Amino acid sequence: MKANPMRRYLRENSLPHFFCPGCGAAQVLNFFVPASHELDLDYDNLVAIGGVGCAARIPVYLHAEALHGVHGRTLPWATGIKLHKPDLEVVIFSGDGDAGAIGGNHLIQAARRNLDVTMVVVNNLTFAMTGGQVAPTTFKDVRTATTPYGSVERPFDLCKLAETAGATFVSRWTTVQPRRVIGALKRAIQHEGFALVEVITQCPTYFGRGAIGSGDPVDGVEWIARHSMTAREAAGLTDEERASTFVLGNFVQKRAPVFAGSSLFDQG
Repeated sequence: MKANPMRRYLRENSLPHFFCPGCGAAQVLNFFVPASHELDLDYDNLVAIGGVGCAARIPVYLHAEALHGVHGRTLPWATGIKLHKPDLEVVIFSGDGDAGAIGGNHLIQAARRNLDVTMVVVNNLTFAMTGGQVAPTTFKDVRTATTPYGSVERPFDLCKLAETAGATFVSRWTTVQPRRVIGALKRAIQHEGFALVEVITQCPTYFGRGAIGSGDPVDGVEWIARHSMTAREAAGLTDEERASTFVLGNFVQKRAPVFAGSSLFDQG
């Protein structure tokens, strides 16, 4: 039997993975590998960074240099790496809490600087690894472990936040659209500047059971599909309706001076 050429991207001695059955973070790993294969990405030149959370475990399974550390600090590490070795490809795998809560200011500053890295935000709308608490992206009125009567907070739109702060590539898709995600990952990796790809994912273990009343991952995927639409389809929604809708698309792709390595010292 002919070997699968994409197996070369995985650390087989780290498998089987630790993700729950039906976890969307595992799907993102499964999207990144074919994106790498289609780009013929050189993993000898890749640094994959994860902080704390379910999605932060993705680099553990990639046959590349990996850095796995504390919560919310992925982008400071990425900044140091790109300043020291700007030729390296740096990809960050972050959860919505990792990126939007404790790491929120780092996201703003990295986008403002146009740091030349790719940040993949695996958004399952909850702090899944620590028990399903409310997160910065959790929709209003959704029940979680810490909001049993429904969240009263307005959620962050991480794509709008990144765009407003200065990111030069911004995209959002869901686990319902594998080829869209793979395409966005490829474009983000090839992009020069700060690229953010948000992937809306199901969490059957916590968000599914707590928010939608089902631990079946299929029900989670269907819930995401019902709450998703393209930017064109969402054009007529009210602000309240948009706050509980995943608006999908490739929102930003532009060129701007990057913050990386010798480029900081070549301007005068």
